[in-house]
Amino acid sequence: MKGRYKVALVLLVAAFGIGVLATLVHGHTIAVLQPKGPVARQELNLMILAVSLMLIVVLPVFALTIGIAWRYRATNTKAAYTPDWDRKRSLEILWWAIPGAIISVLAVVTWVSSHALDPYKPLSSTTPQMTIQVVAMDWKWLFIYPNSDIATVNFVEFPRNTPVDFNITSDAPMNSFWLPQLGGQIYAMPGMSTQLHLLAYGDGSYNGMSANISGVGFSGMTFVAKSVSNADFTSWVNSVQMKNHPLNASGYAQLAVPSSYNARAYYSSVESGLYDGIIMKYMVPGAADPDVNMSVMPSMSGSSMAGMK
Repeated sequence: MKGRYKVALVLLVAAFGIGVLATLVHGHTIAVLQPKGPVARQELNLMILAVSLMLIVVLPVFALTIGIAWRYRATNTKAAYTPDWDRKRSLEILWWAIPGAIISVLAVVTWVSSHALDPYKPLSSTTPQMTIQVVAMDWKWLFIYPNSDIATVNFVEFPRNTPVDFNITSDAPMNSFWLPQLGGQIYAMPGMSTQLHLLAYGDGSYNGMSANISGVGFSGMTFVAKSVSNADFTSWVNSVQMKNHPLNASGYAQLAVPSSYNARAYYSSVESGLYDGIIMKYMVPGAADPDVNMSVMPSMSGSSMAGMK
Protein backbone atom coordinates (compact mmCIF):
# COMPACT_ATOMS: atom_id res chain seq x y z
CA MET A 1 0.00 0.00 0.00
CA LYS A 2 2.81 2.37 0.80
CA GLY A 3 4.10 2.05 -2.77
CA ARG A 4 0.68 2.97 -4.14
CA TYR A 5 0.56 6.05 -1.94
CA LYS A 6 3.94 7.14 -3.25
CA VAL A 7 2.78 6.78 -6.87
CA ALA A 8 -0.39 8.72 -6.09
CA LEU A 9 1.65 11.46 -4.43
CA VAL A 10 3.96 11.75 -7.46
CA LEU A 11 0.98 11.95 -9.82
CA LEU A 12 -0.69 14.56 -7.59
CA VAL A 13 2.44 16.74 -7.53
CA ALA A 14 2.80 16.42 -11.30
CA ALA A 15 -0.84 17.39 -11.83
CA PHE A 16 -0.44 20.35 -9.49
CA GLY A 17 2.65 21.52 -11.39
CA ILE A 18 0.87 21.23 -14.74
CA GLY A 19 -2.08 23.18 -13.31
CA VAL A 20 0.16 25.99 -12.05
CA LEU A 21 1.94 26.19 -15.41
CA ALA A 22 -1.36 26.26 -17.31
CA THR A 23 -2.63 29.05 -15.03
CA LEU A 24 0.48 31.15 -15.59
CA VAL A 25 0.37 30.69 -19.37
CA HIS A 26 -3.39 31.15 -19.77
CA GLY A 27 -4.30 34.60 -21.08
CA HIS A 28 -0.71 35.51 -21.96
CA THR A 29 0.53 35.96 -25.50
CA ILE A 30 3.61 33.92 -26.34
CA ALA A 31 4.95 36.00 -29.20
CA VAL A 32 7.17 33.37 -30.83
CA LEU A 33 4.16 31.03 -31.10
CA GLN A 34 2.07 33.65 -32.94
CA PRO A 35 4.06 34.56 -36.06
CA LYS A 36 2.87 37.47 -38.18
CA GLY A 37 5.43 37.25 -40.97
CA PRO A 38 7.11 34.66 -43.22
CA VAL A 39 10.40 34.64 -41.30
CA ALA A 40 8.73 34.08 -37.93
CA ARG A 41 6.49 31.40 -39.49
CA GLN A 42 9.49 29.46 -40.81
CA GLU A 43 11.26 29.79 -37.46
CA LEU A 44 8.21 28.44 -35.62
CA ASN A 45 7.99 25.49 -38.01
CA LEU A 46 11.69 24.84 -37.43
CA MET A 47 11.24 24.86 -33.65
CA ILE A 48 8.28 22.48 -33.84
CA LEU A 49 10.20 20.12 -36.13
CA ALA A 50 13.31 20.16 -33.91
CA VAL A 51 11.33 19.55 -30.71
CA SER A 52 9.30 16.76 -32.35
CA LEU A 53 12.46 14.98 -33.48
CA MET A 54 14.03 15.27 -30.05
CA LEU A 55 10.88 13.96 -28.35
CA ILE A 56 11.37 10.68 -30.24
CA VAL A 57 14.25 10.06 -27.84
CA VAL A 58 13.16 12.08 -24.82
CA LEU A 59 9.71 10.56 -24.30
CA PRO A 60 10.83 6.89 -24.45
CA VAL A 61 13.72 7.67 -22.12
CA PHE A 62 11.40 9.19 -19.50
CA ALA A 63 8.88 6.38 -19.95
CA LEU A 64 11.57 3.71 -19.58
CA THR A 65 13.06 5.49 -16.56
CA ILE A 66 9.73 5.49 -14.75
CA GLY A 67 8.86 1.97 -15.93
CA ILE A 68 12.18 0.44 -14.91
CA ALA A 69 12.18 2.21 -11.55
CA TRP A 70 8.69 0.86 -10.87
CA ARG A 71 9.26 -2.67 -12.16
CA TYR A 72 12.56 -3.23 -10.39
CA ARG A 73 11.66 -1.58 -7.10
CA ALA A 74 12.87 -3.33 -3.99
CA THR A 75 9.41 -4.53 -3.02
CA ASN A 76 8.69 -6.28 -6.36
CA THR A 77 10.04 -9.80 -5.87
CA LYS A 78 8.57 -11.02 -9.19
CA ALA A 79 10.88 -8.89 -11.37
CA ALA A 80 13.34 -11.06 -13.29
CA TYR A 81 17.02 -10.34 -12.74
CA THR A 82 18.76 -10.15 -16.17
CA PRO A 83 22.24 -8.68 -15.66
CA ASP A 84 23.49 -9.70 -19.13
CA TRP A 85 21.45 -7.13 -21.10
CA ASP A 86 24.45 -4.82 -21.14
CA ARG A 87 26.11 -7.22 -23.61
CA LYS A 88 23.18 -7.36 -26.05
CA ARG A 89 24.74 -6.01 -29.24
CA SER A 90 21.37 -5.72 -31.01
CA LEU A 91 20.02 -3.49 -28.26
CA GLU A 92 23.16 -1.33 -28.23
CA ILE A 93 22.89 -0.85 -31.99
CA LEU A 94 19.24 0.16 -31.58
CA TRP A 95 19.69 2.75 -28.88
CA TRP A 96 22.67 4.32 -30.63
CA ALA A 97 21.23 4.14 -34.16
CA ILE A 98 18.01 6.02 -33.36
CA PRO A 99 19.69 9.08 -31.72
CA GLY A 100 22.35 9.01 -34.45
CA ALA A 101 19.67 9.14 -37.15
CA ILE A 102 17.88 11.99 -35.39
CA ILE A 103 21.10 13.99 -35.04
CA SER A 104 21.82 13.44 -38.73
CA VAL A 105 18.37 14.74 -39.68
CA LEU A 106 18.80 17.73 -37.37
CA ALA A 107 22.19 18.47 -38.96
CA VAL A 108 20.61 18.59 -42.42
CA VAL A 109 17.71 20.73 -41.17
CA THR A 110 20.14 23.11 -39.45
CA TRP A 111 22.26 23.47 -42.59
CA VAL A 112 19.28 24.15 -44.86
CA SER A 113 17.45 26.48 -42.47
CA SER A 114 20.61 28.46 -41.62
CA HIS A 115 20.96 29.41 -45.28
CA ALA A 116 17.22 29.86 -45.90
CA LEU A 117 16.82 32.13 -42.83
CA ASP A 118 20.04 34.10 -43.26
CA PRO A 119 19.13 37.54 -41.81
CA TYR A 120 21.24 39.22 -44.51
CA LYS A 121 19.26 37.50 -47.28
CA PRO A 122 16.62 39.74 -48.92
CA LEU A 123 13.07 38.39 -48.87
CA SER A 124 11.39 37.38 -52.11
CA SER A 125 8.59 39.81 -52.90
CA THR A 126 7.09 41.68 -55.83
CA THR A 127 7.00 44.78 -53.61
CA PRO A 128 10.23 46.83 -53.49
CA GLN A 129 11.91 46.67 -50.10
CA MET A 130 12.40 49.68 -47.86
CA THR A 131 15.37 50.45 -45.62
CA ILE A 132 15.17 51.50 -41.98
CA GLN A 133 18.31 52.27 -40.00
CA VAL A 134 18.28 51.24 -36.32
CA VAL A 135 20.54 52.55 -33.56
CA ALA A 136 20.60 50.85 -30.15
CA MET A 137 21.25 53.45 -27.47
CA ASP A 138 21.23 53.65 -23.66
CA TRP A 139 18.35 52.57 -23.29
CA LYS A 140 16.20 53.35 -26.28
CA TRP A 141 15.86 52.57 -29.98
CA LEU A 142 16.36 55.17 -32.71
CA PHE A 143 14.84 54.45 -36.13
CA ILE A 144 15.98 56.47 -39.13
CA TYR A 145 14.16 56.46 -42.48
CA PRO A 146 16.84 57.51 -45.00
CA ASN A 147 14.43 57.71 -47.93
CA SER A 148 11.85 59.78 -46.04
CA ASP A 149 14.32 61.88 -44.01
CA ILE A 150 12.51 61.29 -40.71
CA ALA A 151 13.35 59.47 -37.47
CA THR A 152 11.52 58.04 -34.48
CA VAL A 153 12.35 56.80 -31.00
CA ASN A 154 10.90 53.55 -29.63
CA PHE A 155 8.40 53.31 -32.49
CA VAL A 156 8.73 52.08 -36.06
CA GLU A 157 6.06 51.96 -38.76
CA PHE A 158 6.14 50.34 -42.19
CA PRO A 159 3.73 49.13 -44.87
CA ARG A 160 2.33 45.62 -44.66
CA ASN A 161 3.56 42.99 -47.12
CA THR A 162 6.63 45.14 -47.78
CA PRO A 163 10.11 43.69 -47.17
CA VAL A 164 11.99 45.81 -44.65
CA ASP A 165 15.78 45.87 -44.60
CA PHE A 166 16.78 46.85 -41.07
CA ASN A 167 20.36 48.20 -40.92
CA ILE A 168 21.36 47.93 -37.27
CA THR A 169 24.20 49.41 -35.21
CA SER A 170 24.80 50.51 -31.62
CA ASP A 171 25.92 53.75 -30.00
CA ALA A 172 26.19 52.02 -26.64
CA PRO A 173 27.26 48.57 -25.38
CA MET A 174 26.46 45.63 -27.65
CA ASN A 175 22.76 44.93 -27.83
CA SER A 176 20.29 42.72 -29.69
CA PHE A 177 17.34 43.81 -31.84
CA TRP A 178 14.32 41.47 -31.62
CA LEU A 179 10.79 41.47 -33.05
CA PRO A 180 9.51 38.04 -31.91
CA GLN A 181 6.35 37.96 -34.04
CA LEU A 182 8.19 38.92 -37.22
CA GLY A 183 11.53 37.12 -36.95
CA GLY A 184 14.66 36.34 -35.00
CA GLN A 185 17.04 38.65 -33.23
CA ILE A 186 20.32 40.06 -34.49
CA TYR A 187 23.09 41.83 -32.61
CA ALA A 188 23.69 45.57 -32.68
CA MET A 189 27.37 46.38 -32.22
CA PRO A 190 29.32 49.67 -32.10
CA GLY A 191 31.39 50.29 -35.21
CA MET A 192 29.44 47.69 -37.22
CA SER A 193 26.25 47.55 -39.27
CA THR A 194 24.27 44.31 -39.28
CA GLN A 195 21.17 43.50 -41.33
CA LEU A 196 17.82 41.89 -40.68
CA HIS A 197 15.18 41.39 -43.37
CA LEU A 198 11.59 41.12 -42.11
CA LEU A 199 8.05 41.37 -43.47
CA ALA A 200 4.63 41.62 -41.84
CA TYR A 201 1.67 39.83 -43.43
CA GLY A 202 -1.01 42.33 -42.45
CA ASP A 203 -1.91 45.29 -40.26
CA GLY A 204 -0.92 45.05 -36.63
CA SER A 205 1.24 46.26 -33.75
CA TYR A 206 4.09 44.09 -32.54
CA ASN A 207 6.20 44.42 -29.41
CA GLY A 208 9.95 44.69 -29.95
CA MET A 209 12.65 44.53 -27.33
CA SER A 210 16.29 44.24 -26.46
CA ALA A 211 17.37 40.59 -26.24
CA ASN A 212 20.74 41.36 -24.65
CA ILE A 213 21.20 42.66 -21.09
CA SER A 214 22.90 46.03 -21.48
CA GLY A 215 22.73 47.77 -18.13
CA VAL A 216 20.34 49.17 -15.55
CA GLY A 217 17.86 50.46 -18.14
CA PHE A 218 17.60 47.19 -20.05
CA SER A 219 14.07 46.34 -18.91
CA GLY A 220 12.73 49.62 -20.32
CA MET A 221 14.37 49.21 -23.72
CA THR A 222 11.25 48.26 -25.64
CA PHE A 223 9.56 49.56 -28.78
CA VAL A 224 6.45 49.05 -30.89
CA ALA A 225 6.50 48.07 -34.56
CA LYS A 226 3.36 48.83 -36.55
CA SER A 227 2.44 47.58 -40.01
CA VAL A 228 -0.21 49.52 -41.92
CA SER A 229 -1.50 50.02 -45.46
CA ASN A 230 0.59 51.95 -47.97
CA ALA A 231 -1.82 54.88 -47.83
CA ASP A 232 -1.71 55.02 -44.01
CA PHE A 233 2.08 54.80 -44.04
CA THR A 234 2.38 57.68 -46.52
CA SER A 235 -0.01 59.74 -44.40
CA TRP A 236 1.98 58.97 -41.26
CA VAL A 237 5.29 59.98 -42.91
CA ASN A 238 3.75 63.27 -44.04
CA SER A 239 2.46 63.98 -40.53
CA VAL A 240 5.93 63.39 -39.03
CA GLN A 241 7.57 65.63 -41.65
CA MET A 242 5.27 68.46 -40.61
CA LYS A 243 6.29 68.42 -36.93
CA ASN A 244 9.21 70.86 -37.35
CA HIS A 245 11.40 68.85 -34.97
CA PRO A 246 14.73 68.12 -36.71
CA LEU A 247 17.33 65.66 -35.46
CA ASN A 248 20.66 67.45 -35.77
CA ALA A 249 24.01 66.93 -34.05
CA SER A 250 23.03 68.79 -30.88
CA GLY A 251 19.65 67.06 -30.74
CA TYR A 252 21.32 63.69 -31.14
CA ALA A 253 23.77 64.49 -28.34
CA GLN A 254 20.83 65.14 -26.00
CA LEU A 255 19.11 61.94 -27.15
CA ALA A 256 22.28 59.93 -26.52
CA VAL A 257 22.23 60.73 -22.78
CA PRO A 258 21.41 57.43 -20.99
CA SER A 259 17.71 57.13 -20.10
CA SER A 260 15.10 54.36 -20.02
CA TYR A 261 11.36 53.97 -20.46
CA ASN A 262 11.48 56.79 -23.00
CA ALA A 263 8.27 58.00 -24.58
CA ARG A 264 7.93 57.92 -28.35
CA ALA A 265 9.58 60.79 -30.19
CA TYR A 266 9.35 61.91 -33.81
CA TYR A 267 11.83 63.92 -35.87
CA SER A 268 10.77 65.73 -39.03
CA SER A 269 14.24 65.61 -40.58
CA VAL A 270 17.59 63.94 -39.92
CA GLU A 271 21.09 65.33 -40.36
CA SER A 272 22.63 63.85 -43.48
CA GLY A 273 24.82 60.79 -42.88
CA LEU A 274 23.98 60.50 -39.17
CA TYR A 275 23.82 56.69 -39.20
CA ASP A 276 27.17 56.34 -40.96
CA GLY A 277 28.69 58.89 -38.60
CA ILE A 278 27.57 56.91 -35.55
CA ILE A 279 29.37 53.87 -36.94
CA MET A 280 32.51 55.79 -37.93
CA LYS A 281 33.00 57.45 -34.57
CA TYR A 282 33.96 54.01 -33.18
CA MET A 283 36.37 53.37 -36.03
CA VAL A 284 38.24 56.69 -36.22
CA PRO A 285 40.79 57.17 -33.37
CA GLY A 286 39.43 59.68 -30.84
CA ALA A 287 36.09 60.05 -32.60
CA ALA A 288 34.19 58.38 -29.77
CA ASP A 289 35.41 61.05 -27.36
CA PRO A 290 32.37 63.07 -26.23
CA ASP A 291 34.31 66.29 -26.86
CA VAL A 292 34.60 65.50 -30.57
CA ASN A 293 31.99 67.35 -32.63
CA MET A 294 29.54 64.83 -34.09
CA SER A 295 28.72 67.16 -36.95
CA VAL A 296 32.00 66.33 -38.67
CA MET A 297 31.38 62.59 -38.53
CA PRO A 298 28.47 62.00 -40.94
CA SER A 299 30.65 62.69 -43.96
CA MET A 300 30.98 59.03 -44.87
CA SER A 301 28.77 58.15 -47.83
CA GLY A 302 26.36 55.23 -47.69
CA SER A 303 28.11 53.48 -50.57
CA SER A 304 31.46 53.53 -48.82
CA MET A 305 29.88 51.97 -45.71
CA ALA A 306 28.44 49.05 -47.66
CA GLY A 307 31.72 47.16 -47.59
CA MET A 308 31.79 47.26 -43.79
CA LYS A 309 28.49 45.45 -43.33
